[in-house]
Amino acid sequence: MGKHRFLIGLALLVCIQGVPFSISAQRIIYSDPEKEDNRRLNFEIVGRIGGNFLVFKNNRFRSWITVMDEEMQVTSREELGYLPNADRTINVDFFPYADFAWMIYQYQRRNVVYCIAAKIDKMGRRMGDLIELDTTHLGFASDNRLYAVTGSEDRKKIAVVKVNSRDRDLYHMTSFVFNDKMELLRSAQANIVMEDRTTQLGEMVIDNEGTLVFTRFHRTFNDNISKASLLYQRLGEDGLMEYPLYFEGSWLDDIRLKVDNVTKRYILSSFYTKERRGVIEGYYFLVFDKNAAKAAIERTVIFLDDLRQEAKGNATSKSAFNDYFIRQVITRRDGGFLIGSEAYYTTSRANNWNRWDYLYGSPFMGLNNMYYMSPYSSRLWWGNFPRTSQAVRYHADNIMIQSYSSNGELEWSKVITKSQFDDESDELLSFQLMIAGGEIHVLFNQQERRDKMLNDITIQSGGQSARNPGLKNLDAGHQFMPARGKQVSSRILIVPTVYRGYICFAKLEYN
Repeated sequence: MGKHRFLIGLALLVCIQGVPFSISAQRIIYSDPEKEDNRRLNFEIVGRIGGNFLVFKNNRFRSWITVMDEEMQVTSREELGYLPNADRTINVDFFPYADFAWMIYQYQRRNVVYCIAAKIDKMGRRMGDLIELDTTHLGFASDNRLYAVTGSEDRKKIAVVKVNSRDRDLYHMTSFVFNDKMELLRSAQANIVMEDRTTQLGEMVIDNEGTLVFTRFHRTFNDNISKASLLYQRLGEDGLMEYPLYFEGSWLDDIRLKVDNVTKRYILSSFYTKERRGVIEGYYFLVFDKNAAKAAIERTVIFLDDLRQEAKGNATSKSAFNDYFIRQVITRRDGGFLIGSEAYYTTSRANNWNRWDYLYGSPFMGLNNMYYMSPYSSRLWWGNFPRTSQAVRYHADNIMIQSYSSNGELEWSKVITKSQFDDESDELLSFQLMIAGGEIHVLFNQQERRDKMLNDITIQSGGQSARNPGLKNLDAGHQFMPARGKQVSSRILIVPTVYRGYICFAKLEYN
């Protein structure tokens, strides 16, 4: 799912410029461990529906929704007998509303992939019949990872997209846009020119007006991006509009895409280098004005020596940002935006992690005989991380957050120092953002003796930060998975935890 739904509500940030207060967590409430919820459980936090908290759960043979009340007590479990088992189910996406949620899932039966929608009530029960959104017949050598599903920020548009890639030079895209009643608003076709085998498609998003937005880029030798374009398809139109990105003399890393629905602009951001496989120099970003059909801002920002020194961690000042990745792009009502990035890398006895060697291997590698492909893939469930025979240690270190004005000028930078590592899995690492009372809460684990304790750093609109001592009811037996948390209301965050080998869920409720 759109990994960043928890950022809804950030607009409040600009309404309280300079207000010197800090909101502390009122309390933390934990769910009780259940015997079926072991550490191999697949799960997804659906959201808050009708005053209940819903969590989708799956094991190899069963899928069900657990319903919890305000005190995180389980009130019901709804078996999803109509959902195929994990061997046939390809992906599941949820779009929550005030009193129901849409569940869109894909599964394969023989050589046909089905895309189905089910409406779920506050008790996890299905409302009405299943809705068949689309079907696709696969070729002999086809992969079944087919449909990309994304929703608009106001949750009034849901897009389902598939791409026919049988012709390597010209992809054929079919897109469906539905409203919040799952009524079809548009079915459109478009051709995407793919110049060579280094050409790839990036993340797809949809804005509140129903315009589908994504990127196309060339990744030279599976590492740096040497050429890229912004592509978008307006509601009611079949053709694609294209804007080529201009970064001559530079190379881009991974392009992140964010819609600003208030100003009707699209924000593309990436780290950049001055030479292939070179050191990270700074940010490139494009702010594209949809109505004017041109760039409002397109520029690069160089990271200065003072910032490099503060953010470097165990690296040198020159290579300070070589292990950083953009995690979030956050929009503000005044047209400004924030970019949050984090240092992430792995180590092993065999070799250290190298971002250029295999991180950006083509998502279409080995798919030359495919008839259809998914424009991008994402890991939905915990427990699906890759395992190798080698001992691998995962590291997630310092966080950098920068604020930019609507004109693209840097307003402030904040580096949050942390050092995290774990073996076999990175699920207890990284961070989560919680927006409450006009402040950004940065939540992450920090090792304290033998326990990983949840920390809360608050950042105000002017960039001032403070460690929040207000987290109450921290149970040393619970280890938080903050990156898997989800903000379900203006002041409530649901975070999964590990407790004695079981998966539980904690409600963080802010005053």
